Amino acid sequence: MVRLFRSKTLQQYLLILTGCIISAAAYPLFLEPNHIAPGGLTGLTTILNYYFGLPIGLTSLVLNIPLLILGWRMIGAKFILRTIIATALFSVGIDLIDVKPLVEDPMLAALGGGVLLGIGLALIMRGNATTGGTDLLARIVHHHVPAITVGFFLLIFDLAVIVLAWIFLSVQHAMYAVVCVFISSKVLDQVLTGFGTDKACYIISSQTEVIERRIMAELDRGVTRFDAVGAYSGKPGKMLLCVVGRFEAVKVKTIVYEADEHAFMFITDTHETLGEGFAKLKQEDD
Repeated sequence: MVRLFRSKTLQQYLLILTGCIISAAAYPLFLEPNHIAPGGLTGLTTILNYYFGLPIGLTSLVLNIPLLILGWRMIGAKFILRTIIATALFSVGIDLIDVKPLVEDPMLAALGGGVLLGIGLALIMRGNATTGGTDLLARIVHHHVPAITVGFFLLIFDLAVIVLAWIFLSVQHAMYAVVCVFISSKVLDQVLTGFGTDKACYIISSQTEVIERRIMAELDRGVTRFDAVGAYSGKPGKMLLCVVGRFEAVKVKTIVYEADEHAFMFITDTHETLGEGFAKLKQEDD
């Protein structure tokens, strides 16, 4: 039983199931009651639901069937099988999850729906699947017309749905859709790349040996040393790189200042830090 739950395949399907529930819940909780069409096929079916009363999930599933058949031939059975499962769960979930809307304010609905969509879709992608729709259609179009990239196609399709929302609903609904798409994409990126607060510190100094010794001794963090040459002065020197926790970065700045007041240093955020001393590095399954 323990080995079963440690199976990467099982973990991926659990991610897909959880992601489908979360993303599907975004519709009855936020999007459908406020007629917000957040791009993609489900955005298109949201507009159809507003005018003709067609169920969003079932209509989306029907529109996905020909795409899944085409994708089976082109992309591979393993990925498409997971995508079929995710598409079915997501589509059925939209229609079957029976909950009362959380908010009546369209702006709050766009924000809340965007957050749930972003989290859910990211979990599905971590399970190595998609919910079909425009993601799959974009891959198919790119396969036949390589000049059209997946990202460009998705952008054009989402813009087309937002324009339709503008025409058939209102300019306000179109703007809410833009907010929802923006929020969901940002949340999706954060969940996929991680919420890490670690800092990467780059240090150029004449006292690199002193600085690296103190960092290793006082913070127990590794340091990488690079050869560097000043483009203006032409003088050779050393540059240090170390990745530390958010609060440790303050200590690093203190160490650098005490060793060399004239050092040059810049600090950047890392989305995800993997390896010794941080999260474990592991392979993502196909």
